[in-house]
Amino acid sequence: MKIFYSILLSFLLLTTAILQGCGPKEYPAVGDLSLSVFDNQLIRFDTQIGDIQKEGEIILLDNGRIALKKINIPNYQRKATANLHVTLQSNGDRWDKSGSIFMFPADQPINLLNIKEGKTTFPNPNKLQEDFKGVLASKDYTPNIELMRFMTPFGVGYYSTDTVETTKGRKPAYIAQWENEVVWEQDITDRLPALMGKDIYIGVWIDTWTPSGYKLSAQLHIEEAYLSNDVMPKTYAKPLFNSIAYMGPQKSFDYLSRQDATFEFEIPEGIQNPTIKYLITGHGGHSKGDEFVKNPNQVYVDDKLVLDWTPWRDDCASFRRFNPGSGVWMVEVDSAQWIDWEQGKYVKGNIKERVASSDLSRSNWCPGAVVTPVSIPLGNLKAGKHTLKISMPLSQPTKENEFNHWLISAYLIGDQQ
Repeated sequence: MKIFYSILLSFLLLTTAILQGCGPKEYPAVGDLSLSVFDNQLIRFDTQIGDIQKEGEIILLDNGRIALKKINIPNYQRKATANLHVTLQSNGDRWDKSGSIFMFPADQPINLLNIKEGKTTFPNPNKLQEDFKGVLASKDYTPNIELMRFMTPFGVGYYSTDTVETTKGRKPAYIAQWENEVVWEQDITDRLPALMGKDIYIGVWIDTWTPSGYKLSAQLHIEEAYLSNDVMPKTYAKPLFNSIAYMGPQKSFDYLSRQDATFEFEIPEGIQNPTIKYLITGHGGHSKGDEFVKNPNQVYVDDKLVLDWTPWRDDCASFRRFNPGSGVWMVEVDSAQWIDWEQGKYVKGNIKERVASSDLSRSNWCPGAVVTPVSIPLGNLKAGKHTLKISMPLSQPTKENEFNHWLISAYLIGDQQ
């Protein structure tokens, strides 16, 4: 009997070993990551900073309008998701300004940092790049890949009190209080391949021209799958285009007012389900400029129309509580209706209502909002070189006091075989 049980036990152990060997592969845990990238970082325009200045781990560029920090994110073998959490307050700048959180590899031969260090210059691979530095990739350079595009609200935090003369009496009845800060969160999992396993610089840029500027905090959160066999899918992410004028000698992108923007990009071998992620916002020109005019946007790949869309937002009034410093004026409304309690019924007449600048609809942005990338699936587009064309027929040129321009960035993602 003892021999029988010994044989049975050996059989069970052997079976278990075989089953374990045939089971799914297990991957070691790296662990969740919560990384503070910026902590109340002051972004401002200060000529005493100059082209470059170091403050501990932070590197300031372009008179302090850019802050950089070097980080390293480990390679995750288990499935992981990434989220960027950002808070912002005005430090005295009361205006709505464009902002961008971005990244580039630390070992990239040409980047914003070594350009400001005087070690190199932006490349000029074609006519588009000659006029607008840094928008396209070349042999030793790729444009910054955006992690978040945001628009600062009018004075949140610094002006969030009715005791300030510029905000006194401007709070609408439907707002309980001015917010003290604006908070944004964005899923950046699709850009993880560009972030992992190497030294990278995370940067923040705000188009401020005041010495007071803004205070910004940013945390990167990565959550790893619990199961050891929940494998991280092999994906691809690469920047294609970025027209943001982060620093000199870059300039406002009004190229589309003269001609379409056409350039080549490449899909590597083994990439399936290629998709372009596309961020676009229009700015400047006052009431009849690119910021306030609906402009049809067409994107072509190999002369095939893949996106026909008008970038526009008409929900900006929903962000009013973040915009205490916004200018306000009165607008007469015809045939308005309201309850007259004495008569016990609705009455009709003309009234005046307060309208804030932050309420106005704009070209795909609102003061105090983030910009969501548009997905452009490319189907079964094969590996190799392709052309991408962006056309916006109603775009207007930059001229004195009318700084029309478009902030456009695009990156390619896909599944790797």
